[in-house]
Amino acid sequence: MTAFAEDPNMVETSPVALLNHLFSISRLLAGQLDFRSAILAVSTEISQILPHDHLDVCILRYDGQFHTAYESGIETDWGKQPHAPIANSPIRALLQGEVDHILTQDACTDPRFQFAGGFYKPIHEHGLRSRIHVPMMVHGEVIGAFSASLQRVGGYGPEDVHHARYIADLLSPYFFALRAAEQAQRSAIIEAEARAREEGLRLGALKLTAALESERQRIGMDLHDQTLADLTRLTRHLERLPHGGPAHAEALEPITRGLQRCMHDLRQIIEQAKPSLLQLFGFAHAVEHHLSRSIRDSGQNIDWTLDDVSGGAFDALEPTVSVALYRIAQEAINNAVSHAEAARISVQLSATPGQISLAISDDGKGIAKKRTRVGSGIDNMKTRARLISARCTLAAGIGGAGTSVGIMLPLAAAMQAVAE
Repeated sequence: MTAFAEDPNMVETSPVALLNHLFSISRLLAGQLDFRSAILAVSTEISQILPHDHLDVCILRYDGQFHTAYESGIETDWGKQPHAPIANSPIRALLQGEVDHILTQDACTDPRFQFAGGFYKPIHEHGLRSRIHVPMMVHGEVIGAFSASLQRVGGYGPEDVHHARYIADLLSPYFFALRAAEQAQRSAIIEAEARAREEGLRLGALKLTAALESERQRIGMDLHDQTLADLTRLTRHLERLPHGGPAHAEALEPITRGLQRCMHDLRQIIEQAKPSLLQLFGFAHAVEHHLSRSIRDSGQNIDWTLDDVSGGAFDALEPTVSVALYRIAQEAINNAVSHAEAARISVQLSATPGQISLAISDDGKGIAKKRTRVGSGIDNMKTRARLISARCTLAAGIGGAGTSVGIMLPLAAAMQAVAE
């Protein structure tokens, strides 16, 4: 019988009864896979040995600097801190192995629990006066503490400390195993995440390399098809000039115009490699700027309009998708300005809750049924659209004449394209 068995809240614990309760605790622990469920499963049986208003098991983390409390009965702020510093614990002396137990008749007035920086507020907040704390040990190492509290003064005595040690000795190996399993699981997760990051970086590097190579090839083709061809013609023109005597201004004028055209083409290639307007001012403004400048530089008298009824949906897209759509718009505008012989060009940006749409239309001569150039602008647009899971369509343009290039992008597909 405990020294305080005359109190109605205390229980009479014979050696046989104590042993039976300890066996019951052992059976109840079996199958519990986490700390919280384990302490909740055995708290009622523990109360038959050690009555309490509040019970907790405090487990040290492997770093030895933090601990976590798992509670039963009164819930306190101790149980709400998953990684509390040991230095601030009211029982830090026990956790650091400086004392072999703590027994107090009134923790609200006991100076051992109150020190600068100590987190002892729950003691006063819930009136946890009588308290027992004993270490949980495995292989001579402190892995945590078992604690019981009563709200009344003088509730525990020396014999209760012995009972608390029995309980702690029974709980310790099980909680040690749970801690080891948790650490192993955490290590496995960290390793899996590291491998996933490494694989992601590897795939990302491959995709980036492929994208850079594709862009390099595109720039190379543009330079070969446009700038290099023009420079070759200009060079041959210059080579013929000395045979006709001194060069006059009239003879040099075509060369000057050719060089200006080469410079213009180079600017376009550079701009397409980095659409800064898109990044700085948004999709609609970048497309409008490209459209107006392309018409101005062409010297043609083309009316144009841009109607943005998308509500900013294009600017909410991931940069990869937004840039791809901008490239398509550039290509369609260049085709309309350079080849359609159009009097009007119209661009429309629109959006619905599940889809965004881009349309570039003109009233020009339309598209030739037979295209001989491999890798033409239309092929480029369709390829770019396919890469972001968008649909590219060609139809009649303004007033049934010319061409309309339409791009429809489901927002779900846009998210998938970014994830891939």
